[in-house]
This record gives sequence, structure tokens and C-alpha cells, in this order.
Amino acid sequence: MPRVTRRRFLQVSGAGAAAAQTAGIAGILATGRAPAYAQQTTLHWLRWNDFVPASDQLLKTKIAPQCEKDLGIKLNVEGINANDIQARITSSVQSGTGPDIILGLSNWPQLYADSVVDVSDVTEEIGKAQGGHWDLFKIVAHDGKKWLGVPWTIVAGLLTNRRSWFAEAGYPEDKFPQTWDDYRAAGKKLKAAGHPLGQTAGHTFGDAPSFWYPFLWSFGGREIADDKKTVALDSKETVESVKYAVAFWKECCDEGGLSWDDSSNNRAFLAGTISSTNNGASIYIESKRKPDSYQTDKGKPMKDDIFHTRLPKGPAGQFIYPTPMTDMLMTYSKNQKAAKDFLRWVSSKPVFGEWFTSQQGFCTGPTKDWEKDPVWDADPVMLPFKSVGEISTRYAGHAGPSGRGAAEGVTKYIIVDMYAKAIQGMAPEEAVKWAHGELAKIYA
Repeated sequence: MPRVTRRRFLQVSGAGAAAAQTAGIAGILATGRAPAYAQQTTLHWLRWNDFVPASDQLLKTKIAPQCEKDLGIKLNVEGINANDIQARITSSVQSGTGPDIILGLSNWPQLYADSVVDVSDVTEEIGKAQGGHWDLFKIVAHDGKKWLGVPWTIVAGLLTNRRSWFAEAGYPEDKFPQTWDDYRAAGKKLKAAGHPLGQTAGHTFGDAPSFWYPFLWSFGGREIADDKKTVALDSKETVESVKYAVAFWKECCDEGGLSWDDSSNNRAFLAGTISSTNNGASIYIESKRKPDSYQTDKGKPMKDDIFHTRLPKGPAGQFIYPTPMTDMLMTYSKNQKAAKDFLRWVSSKPVFGEWFTSQQGFCTGPTKDWEKDPVWDADPVMLPFKSVGEISTRYAGHAGPSGRGAAEGVTKYIIVDMYAKAIQGMAPEEAVKWAHGELAKIYA
């Protein structure tokens, strides 16, 4: 066997490293060998417990082993309740140790901008290959100069409705209420018939902000003025929205919803105690998974009595507030190079596509190519979720940027609490003044 000199070794290894950097994940997969730095590496990926359990199972039992085979990286996938993720982020940042990659929700990347790695190289590469990322991710995960995380997916909040009960109240699917006034009129009839609407006004990451922010905007309320910096919540439009919410809650809703988390309305709907709720598609997906367990009051599968619509229009328009999800690579991670290769790999069409299919339409892909995926042809009931990326045009902090201040406002549930306080008896004007003052403290 010919002798390899130190000089020749450096030449060869240097060329290989350069080739790997140039070719990215495609080069690594083409060689069939993991990059040297990644061999024997273990990555810890912290995520939420998905509302589609089959997707979590796929990650742990198939995608994680495939990651080790393709990249030489042992992947530790940890799932926890989404409402507990922020506490883990805080403790990890303070201690300088924890998961290498953390799935951040909403506009959290803005809140942790000083503690995450610039992943512009990875994100731009993925976007270029997949038709570009939806504009929503530029709002929540980009600081104007760099990407604060790699976009993963968008989970939308749309109304899940009982077809038969709305028809009995005089609102068949093709004539479903399009405005808040009409939805309120339908809600009155449904509650009188023992089928109230269901909504949370509690401290929970998804269903609460995804209802109350669009509600605020649809009446013309806003957190920030057109100058992009002045708090402007205390306005006639905001007060009117709060007054309307108080009446709407009493006349139409299950009033126990004040204490609900993101799973409470799922259970209530599947138990047949509410007729409509703002939610992801998880209620419908669960009803399909167990058709014999979830039945209507007439003994038929509930899955056949469900349809989805957008939240109603208000005087100022119709809006949506989804939950975008972004994988943040933490600065304390000692495996940053390997983590970037993993993020490229897991976001590639073959790998992400398998996970995306398992979601059955519960989520929208982070890039525009996923809107063309065959998953949308499988079930017409899921079609309203297909266009979520297109219609998500604003986020917390409107009409300013959805930056650190807006993210803190979301985390402290200021907008949600404004409505909750009024529902519980505080004068609408006082509730608005309180919320305005809390935002002013943040933006000061």
C-alpha cells in the first residue's frame, strides 16, 4: 500500500471539505458518507407534541434512524407540551446548555434573536430549491439582515364547524355566516339550542392569539401606529371590538372557555358540547382516525359532519393569525455545523415530504412548492387549509414590525387578556387602557 504523506493527506482532506461546503447536503448524500465532523455526533431536537401523533411517531421511528444512516448523526427527538417550550428555552439559554435545535412558535425567534445562530445560508438554500418561503416567515423569523431560524411549517387556525347543527339553525354550509354579525346571530340560535360556540381566552399559545388578534384587526384595532413605533392600541376601534366581544361571549359562547388550553376545545367539540371553534385541523383528523369513537347525536360518524371556514369579516376586513413554526439553532450548541447539515437534510423534499404527508393537511409547508403537493387532493374537507401561506399577511405588532416587542406582547398574552378582563367584568375602556399601558412598557 503506497505511503500517504502528511502533505498529501492535507491536500486531499482540504479538497474534500471544500467540495462538501460547495455541494451542501447534495454532495454529502451523493458520496454516501457522512461528513467527518458529524460522525458519532448526537443532536438534540426539542419540539412540541404534535396534534397529529402519527407525525411524531414517524420522526422518532423512521426519520431519526434514517438521519443516522444518511448523515452519521444520532438524532434525539424530544416532544413536550408547546406551552412548556419557552420555559425550556429560558433555562437552556441561562445555563448555556440544552437542546441544539428548538422548534420556536409564532414570532418567538425575534424574542431570542441574541441566542440563536444565523442560519441564512441554510434557509436561503432551501427557499431557492423550493419556490421561496412564504412572506409570513420573513415577518416572524428574519430580523431584516439575517434568518433567525429555519422555517418548518405553518399551522392555521380556521373555524371547525358542525354541518348539521348550523343547517338546523338556518345556515347550511353554502350559506355559512361571512361576517361577525351573522356569525353572532347564528351563535345565539345555536347556544339557545344547547350547541354554543367554543373559544378560549386563556394563556395558551395557539387558539387564544389565533382568535383574538384577527378579531382585533377585523374591527380596525392595532397595536402600533403607521409610524411603526408608537403604541396605538387605545383607540375607538379597539374599544368597539372589546364591547362586541363581551356581548358575543355571553350570547354565543361556552363561558367556561376562559380557562381552556389548546386541547380543551378539541375535547369539547369531539364530545359534542360545542358547534364551532377556531382551531387547526386536528379535530377533524382525530375524528377520521377514530370514526367509531366520535359520533354525532344521531349516531353517525362525526367526521362526516365537519367543515372548515375562515374567521368572519369585520368592518375593517378579514384576517388570520396562524402559528408559524421555526427551528432555531442555539448559539450554545457545540454541534452547529452538524446541526446545519441536519436542517438541510430534514427540510429536503424527500424527507420533509414524508413527514408532510403524515400531517394530512394539518400544516402548510414553509415554502410555496408544498402548496402543489398531492396531499391537498386527498380530502376536500382539508382544502381551506391549502392557501394559509398566501393569506397570512400580518402578525402581532401590526402596523409595526413583528419584532422583539411584538413577541414579548404575545408571550405575555396582553391582547388576549384585554378581552378576557372585559369578559370577566372590567369596563371595556379600562381593559383597553390597561393593555395599552402594558404594551407601552414593552415598547418604551
